[in-house]
Amino acid sequence: MTAYILRRLLVLIPILWGVATLVFLILYVTPGDPAMLMLGPEARPEDLAALRKSLGLDRPLHVQYGIFLSNLLRGDLGNSIVQRVPVSTLLLERLPATLLLAAAAVIFSLVVGVPTGVISAVKHQTLLDDGVRLLALLGISMPVFVRGIILIMLFALFIPIFPPSGYGKGFLERLHHLILPAVALGSGQAALIARLARSSLLEILNLDYVRTARAKGLPESRVILRHAFRNALNPLITVVGLNVAALMGGAVITETVFAWPGLGRLIIDALYSKDFPVVSGGLMLVALVFVVVNLLVDLSYGLVDPRVRYE
Repeated sequence: MTAYILRRLLVLIPILWGVATLVFLILYVTPGDPAMLMLGPEARPEDLAALRKSLGLDRPLHVQYGIFLSNLLRGDLGNSIVQRVPVSTLLLERLPATLLLAAAAVIFSLVVGVPTGVISAVKHQTLLDDGVRLLALLGISMPVFVRGIILIMLFALFIPIFPPSGYGKGFLERLHHLILPAVALGSGQAALIARLARSSLLEILNLDYVRTARAKGLPESRVILRHAFRNALNPLITVVGLNVAALMGGAVITETVFAWPGLGRLIIDALYSKDFPVVSGGLMLVALVFVVVNLLVDLSYGLVDPRVRYE
């Protein structure tokens, strides 16, 4: 187990290096001059040149790349070009809001998707099963910003139950603001989990040991929940782990639609203002969260399924 974890940690090094290189090259070729944006179009050429030199933008590509990697290795994400504060400070301020939104979306997707998929599998080839599959297809096909706009129109404008935007101050107010963006972000994943839970459970229910459990006279609920559903969990765990990346990416759009002050909105604002250190730091943080969550997902297989062994 320890050797497996060490091997996986070593694999993370080239992955993060590749992500860092890709982020640097994309930002380097992105059109726009941060110095011009900071000083304005009427700035004098000598002022622009001095600012570019202070920011290191006048150096060759390989020198900027080397400085970029060395700063990452030291945990130094640099300073925001626009706000003139450390990037790490901005990320730590915005990260809790994004984690709260992503966690709420994951909880919603599991609470809705797993029972719906199980019920659909148990009621196979019935009208209820057809309805669940139709709703799941609709949820997967609809983009997150469309779901967000529909929810705002229904539950913030037509039936004013929830606020259309904002973060809130106290716990209850923040929870009130969280419901709509969490539902908008998690409903697509709930549809995906429902379809996967249905297909996985249907496959397990046709195996011999399930028929044997039924032949012994065990209650149907025990056969499904204890014997069948547990063996159908591994695909669900994989999807939930991969969904973290999807939720972090979807949070960028969701936070923009609902004016949620999270990491995604910070990255979007930094892109508009060409604040490259904030963009690169935010993307690296998202990549780090993604690879760590996937490592935890791999390690969780052995806890759920005793047949899994790590070598």
